[in-house]
Amino acid sequence: MELCKTISEIRQWLQDWDNIGFVPTMGYLHAGHLSLVKTARKETEHVVVSIYVNPSQFAPNEDLASYPRDLTRDLKLLQELNVDAIFFPDDREMYPRGFKTWIKVDKITQILCGKSRPTHFQGVTTIVSKLLNIIEPEKMFMGEKDFQQLVVLKQMAQDLNFKTEIVGCPIIREKDGLAMSSRNKFLSSQNRKNALCLYHSLQKAQEMFDEGIRDSHKIIRTMTKIIERSNCKIDYIEAVNPFTLEHQDHLQKGDRVLLAVFIDGTRLIDNREIR
Repeated sequence: MELCKTISEIRQWLQDWDNIGFVPTMGYLHAGHLSLVKTARKETEHVVVSIYVNPSQFAPNEDLASYPRDLTRDLKLLQELNVDAIFFPDDREMYPRGFKTWIKVDKITQILCGKSRPTHFQGVTTIVSKLLNIIEPEKMFMGEKDFQQLVVLKQMAQDLNFKTEIVGCPIIREKDGLAMSSRNKFLSSQNRKNALCLYHSLQKAQEMFDEGIRDSHKIIRTMTKIIERSNCKIDYIEAVNPFTLEHQDHLQKGDRVLLAVFIDGTRLIDNREIR
């Protein structure tokens, strides 16, 4: 496994490779990240993982400085999965002095997470476009937990004619249902229990749909009560079309229910496909 810290190093390493699978991460890896690596190993000949905490997708009041990092642990986990190369750049490498270019996807970045984090997706699309240009993978694997991000990046790749296919992979959960996230580390034992309200509310949405309820507003009201009982602050709960992210008044199979919740200052997201 090769650890590359500069663009020239990773390009040199990859120059003779074909059929590359790529997994972009911010490190502090958990089983969700590792599931993406395993899928990439099955579907492509070579696997590259990036580890980079991207400052441009954090607002000034967010948790960039405290975002968990453990490179030694991450490298050990990736070596066990036979990853071929790690790209581990620093800020000077990715945003050199004089950097002035940003990638912006319109409309679908201004709703849901983009409403409360207005600069977030510009940072995501810019860094991912840079990584795709550097690594040039056949496929990039991303989890469906960040569902809006997945839709935004698919739109960007389509609009800008990237050759890379972006593959969405299932959400990986803890045994009790909590979606795996690097930010779960910030939760106290009590808040960890409270965080299960996200999963329970999404389960309730499916149960109501199974009972024949299609009115998304009624479902969202019930989900809101479940979450508020756990003393959590709701950023949003929305029922959306899975391709356009447009609000759905009348739920259909295949639609998604997305939510973002603050638990004592830690912001967690989750979603569920209605089946």
